[in-house]
Formats: sequence, structure tokens, C-alpha cells
Amino acid sequence: MVHGLGSALPSPDLLWEDDSPQGQRETEPAPASTKDVFRMHLYFRQEFPLENRQEEHWMQQPEHSSEKVTAHLSAPQLKPQLPGLEKAARESPSPSLPGTDAAVLAEAVTSKFIIFANRLSTQEQRGIIPAPNPQSPPGIVQVEAEDSYKTHLEAGFFPSWTEAFEVKELTAVEGQQARGATPQGKTCKPKTDIVFLKVHKSASSTVMNILFRFGETHNLTFAFPQGGGFQLYYPHHFLARFVQGFSPQSPRRFNILCHHMRFLQPEVQKVVPSSAVYFSILRNPVQLMESSFVYYKGASAFSRVRSLEEFLSQPYRYYNPASGDRHYARNLITFDFGFNPDGDASPERVQLMLNAIEASFDFVLISEYFDESMVLLKELLCWDLDSVVSFPLNTRDSSTKSTLPDWAVEKLKAWNRLDWEIYTHFNRTFWQRIERAVGRERMRRELRALRARRAELARTCLQGAGSVRPKDIKDSSLRPLQHGGARILGYNLKQGLEQELERTCRRLVTPELQYSSLLYKKQFPPPPAETPEPAASRQERAPRHRLETARN
Repeated sequence: MVHGLGSALPSPDLLWEDDSPQGQRETEPAPASTKDVFRMHLYFRQEFPLENRQEEHWMQQPEHSSEKVTAHLSAPQLKPQLPGLEKAARESPSPSLPGTDAAVLAEAVTSKFIIFANRLSTQEQRGIIPAPNPQSPPGIVQVEAEDSYKTHLEAGFFPSWTEAFEVKELTAVEGQQARGATPQGKTCKPKTDIVFLKVHKSASSTVMNILFRFGETHNLTFAFPQGGGFQLYYPHHFLARFVQGFSPQSPRRFNILCHHMRFLQPEVQKVVPSSAVYFSILRNPVQLMESSFVYYKGASAFSRVRSLEEFLSQPYRYYNPASGDRHYARNLITFDFGFNPDGDASPERVQLMLNAIEASFDFVLISEYFDESMVLLKELLCWDLDSVVSFPLNTRDSSTKSTLPDWAVEKLKAWNRLDWEIYTHFNRTFWQRIERAVGRERMRRELRALRARRAELARTCLQGAGSVRPKDIKDSSLRPLQHGGARILGYNLKQGLEQELERTCRRLVTPELQYSSLLYKKQFPPPPAETPEPAASRQERAPRHRLETARN
């Protein structure tokens, strides 16, 4: 866990979180008493209108005791506070949502904490949650340091995919192992019910392509946005009614939910089976914000500055917490996971946010270690190698990338303190998961097979050595959306491929918007158009119609 950044991060005014695109709020009503307000900041900001600021729910420091801070209150202690959260949420509805939707959101937020409390209680009973280290700050669980097997935390960048395409060919034995239906030495059933939280600018488009291909080849259903859109009413918190084909009267369960959304688990659970596996992928917040600045240059916080360094030198001069697009400029990871990007970053509340993510997600991948992540994904979903092999999608031309000076990196970490805490925590637990699920030696073998298979497919499918600039993409249906100041790369397929091979190769390089549209039309085919009646038939009926009219 990274510490020492608090002094560089100004504390914002503590107001309720707002889902409104305009971000405007009326004055909040003062709470009646401590019991009426659940002050834990997860989906809403913390409020301090009360006299006793030492009393905290979920994280409690005894005033006159040497006892250590407990990680959380028990479920019986927690549940009496939950109605206060629901009440507060109902009294502070989002002005952008109808009253019924605000009520649904309030109920969902309350349900979220009940789920969280029950799961924490179960983990505590099983002894899963470790005791706090006396040397750690209050509420923070100490994690073992990374060893020499891992590269340094800040040294990870997206790999050079051109180099990845140049791996030597697979041997016969490696090829046979790579295409194995299940992880070596195990028998398991491939997971087909999946929730993927698509965090922005984190290699998530490539992961989405993997899920699209797996779902299409296995005839699975997707939770598409209403009307075939590409985002689930982002940046609003997700509601089940945003999904095409969902009805509260006869709930329909979908196999895969992977479009952009702002996470809210109780609503997600309404549209996917209870067996669903939840996972996400994170990117180093330094590179993520550099990418966001280029991609979302039109966002209000970035529109008046010439460089990211200029923004970071005086962020509050340009950043407006009430702006509906402010999340692109601060703690974008935190926002996508459903939390408040302007929230309190105290150690206690950070730990609770991490606990909440761990309670909701089965695992979290790291984009800087994309290949390792795909091996882990293959293992945990019990898929074969061809299901997780991919070509990078929605990547930028290197000419639009820039390296930040050291002072700007430190400013960026402080400005995105919540994102940094999330990333550093799950970077550590990522390697712990690999140790348990795969092991170092097998990871090395699996990585070699994955990279060799990607190189083999590149030689088979692609013209040239890899990705090309947008103007050089010959097939317009394979040209990715160009957005902001980014120049998004794409691919050219070889000509004359056999039909089935061409289909396989095309799936690998189809951009997410085009692929999503194709799958939506397949899952929700438009009604057949009525065939126009021939003119001769109309003429034959005309006398009969006139005769019937005359008789009447």
C-alpha cells in the first residue's frame, strides 16, 4: 500500500455523490441523528454534520483503549445501520433519474452492503480475513512484498506487440499442449456465466474481444445495452432495466455482461446467473491518465489545457467536481467500480473500498502483465488457449504517447490517490493468485505457448508484421473508431484465406463497436420486412373490393 500522499491531496467538500450528468444538487437536508445516517463512504461521499466525529461505522477506533482497529464490524452490528443508508439515498435522489429509478438505486445500494456484510461475516468465520499487522496503519492489511520474479511496479507498460508477433513457431508438443481443452492435469467444466467490468483505457477492449469470440462460438447470450448501444447508460450506476430484453416481470438471465457500465452488483445480479464469475482488469493509473487525457481531450477538465502537465500543475483550476464528465480526469478506476472519485482517501476508507471490491470480484487482472493475465484467465475459467489468445485492440499509435516527468508522475499519483491504492493492492494480490493457481514454472511454459500461438496466428492471418495506422486499413469494416487526439491502430487480413480460417482471423481483429453490433443483430434479429405485394395482385383484388363496397 502506498502511503505519504495524503498531504498532496486536498480534501474536497464532503457532499453526497451525484449521478447527474450536470452534477447539480439542491441543498441536502440535515440528518436527524447518528442512527439515521450510514456515514461509510462507498457509493456516496462521507458527511460530517454530526458532533462526534470519532464514531465510525464499519471501521471503529476505540477512544480510550489500546485495542487494535478491527477490519470491519460484524454483520449483526452492521445491519442495523443499513436502513439509514437507504433512507439517506432516498432523501438524496439523483435529479437525473425519475423517482422510481432513484428508489431502485437506493434499494440496490442498501442490498450491496447487506451482501458485503454477509460475505465479510462468512470470511471472518472461515478465518480468511487476516488480522491487521501492528506495524501497518489502522485498518490496512500488510501484504508481502513482490519478489524478483515480478518486474517493478512502475516498470510495467503494455508489451511490444510487434515483438510478440515474432516469437518462433511452436513445436509439435507445445502446439498440442497449447490447444488442450483444460488446464494441464485437471478436469473441469469451462465457465460460461461471466461478468467483466470493462474499466476504461486498460486493455479492456482486447478482453472484450475474447469474450465476444467465446460467447459467439459457444452460442451464449450477452447483456446488451437497450437498442444495441455500446454502453450501459454510463456514467450512471448500472440498473438492470438498461439491458435489452430484461423485464422485472419475467427476469431473463444472460451469460455474459461485458459492456461499459458503472458497477452496482445488486442490479448486475438481476441479469446474470448466480453462478457468474466476476472479474476486471486494471492499468497503472499513471499510464491510464496519460491515455485518458489524449482520448478524452474534449472532457471539461482537459479542454482548456495544452498538456497533462499543465493540468496537474493546478488541477482544481480546471477540474469541477460537479461536472458530469469529471471522472475522466480523476480516479477513473474508482468511478468505474462504482465509488466516488472525489471521496475520502483515509486508510480506513481505502481498506473498506478494497474489501468491497474483493467481496464482489473473483479476481482482478493487470494490463501491464497482459499475457500473464490471460494465462490466469484461462486457468480460472477452465478455457483452452485459443479462447484467450488475442491481438491487441484499440491501441494507440506511439506517436500520440508521451512520457511524463517525475514531478508530474508524483502529482498524478496524489491526484488519483484512490486509483493508485486500488492498483497497488491488486497488483500484489495478482501475483499471489498466480502462485496459487498456476505456479512459476508452469506460468513460464504457458506464456511461451501463448506467445507462440499468437505469433502463429499473426503469420497466418495478418498482412505485414502487425497493427497498422488507420489510413492504411484497407477494409473499412475493420477500422476502429478514432476518438479525441488518439490515433487508434487496426489490422489488415491476408487475402484468399479459406472461409472458416478467414472467419477465425476476422473475429480476432474486428473492433469492439462493429463486433458488438454484429452480435446484437444475431441475438435480437430485426423482424423480417414485409414483402411488397405485386401490382398485378392489387389490380386483381380491386374489382372485388369495389363490388363488395357497392353491395354494402
